[in-house]
Amino acid sequence: MPSRPHLPRAVFAMDPVHIPQLFPPPLMARLGRTAAIDPALVVRDFADPATAEALTGAEVLITGWGCPHLGGDALAAAPALRVVLHAAGSVRSLVGDALWKAGVTVSSAVTANALPVAEYTLAMILLTGKDAFAHRERYRATHTCPSAAETAATGNVGRRVGVIGASRVGRRLLELLRPFDFTVLLHDPYLGATEAAGLGAELMPLEDLLRHSDIVSLHAPDIPETYRMLDRDRLALIRDGGVLINTSRGALVDPVALTDELVSGRLHAVLDVTEPEPLPAGSPLYDLPNVFLTPHVAGSLGNELERLGRIVVEELERVAAGAGLAHEVREIDLGRVA
Repeated sequence: MPSRPHLPRAVFAMDPVHIPQLFPPPLMARLGRTAAIDPALVVRDFADPATAEALTGAEVLITGWGCPHLGGDALAAAPALRVVLHAAGSVRSLVGDALWKAGVTVSSAVTANALPVAEYTLAMILLTGKDAFAHRERYRATHTCPSAAETAATGNVGRRVGVIGASRVGRRLLELLRPFDFTVLLHDPYLGATEAAGLGAELMPLEDLLRHSDIVSLHAPDIPETYRMLDRDRLALIRDGGVLINTSRGALVDPVALTDELVSGRLHAVLDVTEPEPLPAGSPLYDLPNVFLTPHVAGSLGNELERLGRIVVEELERVAAGAGLAHEVREIDLGRVA
């Protein structure tokens, strides 16, 4: 595609399989009106001679899942680079020190990716409160409706939901919980009680939240400070029959301790993420009736991916207009966000 000097020059860098869903035809057309970009050219290797010419003049990289690491080799291949627009979530493992030091501005569509995760979590909170998964198993086995005794402990009125982390997902979940008759507890070391109350939750230390919650939902970032934050001792604080929902990262929970709790039947869990991922074929978690296991599907999938692409196009329009980015990621923030 011939260069149009009045438009920023942009290049895709990701696994090309994602591009049709991230940028369906109307969005791709809008992208083409905003930047000089070849939709058919996608970088998978910054050393590839076939992409060298396009990269040399690229001012903007539109990245996504499958993008090569953005380190010194990326800067060497794209010396004019000034903006990275990431059509996915976290940039923690994508962007290297060299890029930050070079002053390249980085944006991420993580805000859009948070929406389906929060929606998935809300659905799981409501379903576990109704004990839907256990009722399904009993119905499948007995072909009979439950007795009053079997439903006596079910229901969502007054459930205590503990949210760990006022992240983007955590905050969106707090919004979604507002219409329901829940008591919402929150733990986040960067938040004060007044701000937590404004989010509709009562702030408390992690151990207290675990003791007082019926359902615990993890939304903290995967950083050194949160590694194995739910260890054996903390898992033991969750009440008998309590539910742990993890849509964050498996590394936040001690996998051996969690498996022991679930095999014993003391706790229930909804796990969209695990460590390792996927679990080994022999893991008991695949077959436990008190575990609802999904293969990391809470984030953007299918038609939800278009929201990520839309954020990138909007950011590119701001770049073209000389305006600031709405979803900029700063290096200083990476120590406490996903």
